[in-house]
Amino acid sequence: MSKWNMIIDVAECTNCHLCTLATSDEYVDNQFKGYAAPMPKHGHRWIDILQKERGQGTMIDIAYVPTMCNHCDDAPCIKAASNGAITKRPDGVVIIDPVKSKGQRQIVESCPYGHVWWNEDLQIPQHWNFDAHLLDNGWKQPRGGQVCPTGAMKAVKLDDSAMAAKAKAEGLERMKEELGTKPRVWYRNLAPFKTAFIGGSVSKSVAGLVECVEGAVVVLSKDGREIARQTTDNYGDFKFDGLSENSGAYGVEIAGGKRVDAELKDGSVSLGEIRI
Repeated sequence: MSKWNMIIDVAECTNCHLCTLATSDEYVDNQFKGYAAPMPKHGHRWIDILQKERGQGTMIDIAYVPTMCNHCDDAPCIKAASNGAITKRPDGVVIIDPVKSKGQRQIVESCPYGHVWWNEDLQIPQHWNFDAHLLDNGWKQPRGGQVCPTGAMKAVKLDDSAMAAKAKAEGLERMKEELGTKPRVWYRNLAPFKTAFIGGSVSKSVAGLVECVEGAVVVLSKDGREIARQTTDNYGDFKFDGLSENSGAYGVEIAGGKRVDAELKDGSVSLGEIRI
């Protein structure tokens, strides 16, 4: 059977928050019986955008990652709920019943992603329900996917084998995969949020002037072993990305014998200008 999945391209998210605003517009002061009680005006962010800045100086990048209920196939919230308060629909969507869930604060605490929210006024847990009331009425996309100006957020309906094949072919990842919750929210280009880089700019002095060095071979090593190499661009820049955070000491060597040490300890490292 085809099931709903959300695919988010981190490289295309510009932090415009239109998905967040559209979700608030849909649910604040609006009740959808059997799907959701009204969302509070303040305090809830059923779709939230995480932000991570990497690097220093002139070599900085920022990743924006929209997050939401993951509609996990092995959802901890379902196990924590009583009275049948949470159900998993055949199409993959998780629904928290706004009546049966009353008073069940343990549901909020059970979510390892922090995306079940407590409505203090109504005394119920709430989440983003994939805009199931819209999908059930023929909508092709949830509100967030509709309003995204860059197409960073897109819902697809595929059977599990087709989705697995798509994920493998496109290198899609899921948040906290190690928990085994089997989320139905997938990410493309998630590396800048999960990993670190070592970068810098190579220059040299020519006739009293400092110039960028294009095409210089730069080698990255760890524990005396080469692990990557690349050439500098027309600005003299190089950037070894996808490295494990807090992974310790590295060596950077530029053709001609110049060597600089780097350490990944508290995020990515920009080595600045390296004069050869």
